[in-house]
Amino acid sequence: MTTENELKLCSICNKPPVKYSCIGCKKYFCSKDFKEHEQQLSIKFDTEVVRSHNELYEQIQELEKSNYLSLDLFTKIEEWKKTTIDRVEQAAERAHHELIELINKQRIKIREQLESITKEIRCHQEEETFIEDDIDRLKQKLNEIQKTLQKFIRKVTNKTIIVDNDQIDWNRLIYIREKQPNLPLLRSAYLSANATWIRNGVTVAGADGGGSGMSQLCYPLGLCVDDDQNIYIADHANHRIVVWKCGATTGRIVAGGNGQGNQSDQLNSPYDMIVDKERNSLIICDYGNKRVVRWPRQNGSNGETIISNVACIGLTMDDDGFLYVVDNDEHEVRRYQIGESQGTIVAGGNGPGNQLDQLNCPRYVFVDRDRSVYVSDMINHRVMKWMEDAKQGIVVAGGQGQGNKLTQLSNPYGIVVDQSSRVYIADYSNHRIMHWTPEATQGSVIIGGNGSGSQSNQTFGPIGLSFDREGNLYVSDNENHRVQKFNIDQT
Repeated sequence: MTTENELKLCSICNKPPVKYSCIGCKKYFCSKDFKEHEQQLSIKFDTEVVRSHNELYEQIQELEKSNYLSLDLFTKIEEWKKTTIDRVEQAAERAHHELIELINKQRIKIREQLESITKEIRCHQEEETFIEDDIDRLKQKLNEIQKTLQKFIRKVTNKTIIVDNDQIDWNRLIYIREKQPNLPLLRSAYLSANATWIRNGVTVAGADGGGSGMSQLCYPLGLCVDDDQNIYIADHANHRIVVWKCGATTGRIVAGGNGQGNQSDQLNSPYDMIVDKERNSLIICDYGNKRVVRWPRQNGSNGETIISNVACIGLTMDDDGFLYVVDNDEHEVRRYQIGESQGTIVAGGNGPGNQLDQLNCPRYVFVDRDRSVYVSDMINHRVMKWMEDAKQGIVVAGGQGQGNKLTQLSNPYGIVVDQSSRVYIADYSNHRIMHWTPEATQGSVIIGGNGSGSQSNQTFGPIGLSFDREGNLYVSDNENHRVQKFNIDQT
């Protein structure tokens, strides 16, 4: 009887009988050709796998021996060191001359005071007209000069001109960190695990109360801060985006500002925005017009609609330039490639609810470098994390009902996630900023928590959050119509 293999043909010589089959390529071979096939596989394994492995191993060994890839960086550090030393020496030399000038000035002043008394004493001696009062008065003047002289000798006055080295944060003069992609201006920061903030804030925008003037804001929402500490603010009720330069007392309109409307030069109740550095533009949640618009960052008079028919509340962008948009009406977050109109659901999308695959009136969104999406789930009083391609999220903050305990949130809005997955949350109805570490069962209050109010240690409905590159925290204090800056504590 003929076997099944005897009916097959060798894939090389096309002849029977077939003795072997390869489980890799699924082909059949006679005895001779199978040996050749094995030899070819062995050669291919050696050339394509073993050789590549050995070459890579040698490169890694060379890297460990020589640090050749970092030589230019070490050179830059040495250049910085030399330049810094030169500047320190110049500063010391300048202080040296200033000190000499100050000492000479004080000497001259003391000498002039004494010369004035000397003349008066001589005058009294020559004319012999002095009385008891003159003696007391001159003695008092001499005592005053004596005290000044003693202070000068003890260098008490000179100490005030010396800057203590402890006031200089030497660790921040130069530091090394991994190069980051050319991202849009998000709201994140590289923060120490022990970072704290001074609890009294400073008003950096909108100090004149609610209104439409250029020194005012009206219910500000989302914000972000660029590398120069310029603050971009969604000035919600004024239907505009404004930028406040660092230290400015007034803002400048960079989008909208032409009244409430749906024309290309208008906005309608904007909620949020990001600055896309690569395209030098703003991307804005034009909530009232149910659209996302791109607006030139410099001297732009009109915006361009890039996504329509979306009740956009919050948005962000990942490393690869994908846009993430919160749709309040659909209770979902969608990811869009630039130029795409439909997008892909990455969180929610199963109707309003409190299950792990649902959201209920989501507000703000953050995406980390792993493309995990964090969403402030307002009505559910929680913050959710949806890992890439996940079908449901996990609760990373709140989720214990509405309340003001450390385990709870009350209508969360703005969120920021740092490099260690610590979550910072604008806890709107509790008038505080919360901080939650990964897998924590409760958070901690880092700002506010002193009731609603307008004092420097209070907020009234905080919404937007952003950090600058130094780690200072900026908060859009919605009901107070201002933006507060809370400086990172350097002590």
